[in-house]
Amino acid sequence: MKSYIVAYDIFCKKRAYRVRKFVYSYALGGQKSVLETPFLNKRDLNRFIKELKPILHKDDSVNIIEVEEDSTIFGKADILSYDRGVVIV
Repeated sequence: MKSYIVAYDIFCKKRAYRVRKFVYSYALGGQKSVLETPFLNKRDLNRFIKELKPILHKDDSVNIIEVEEDSTIFGKADILSYDRGVVIV
């Protein structure tokens, strides 16, 4: 499994909310508009991009950066397991 850093800058508050909600559905963790997301393979990454594109406007910016295998990330999150329908606050 590869990890990616997704950083975004969205100009419209309403669109920013939609992007944030979408990216957080994939994210392990992060801070505000910079999140760590795991993808099992290239197909999962391409599906993420395909689903994200329609939300974006030409003035918005999204950067997806692959994290190298031997890189050092402090505080790297683990995937949480939870029962379907449970809300984590």
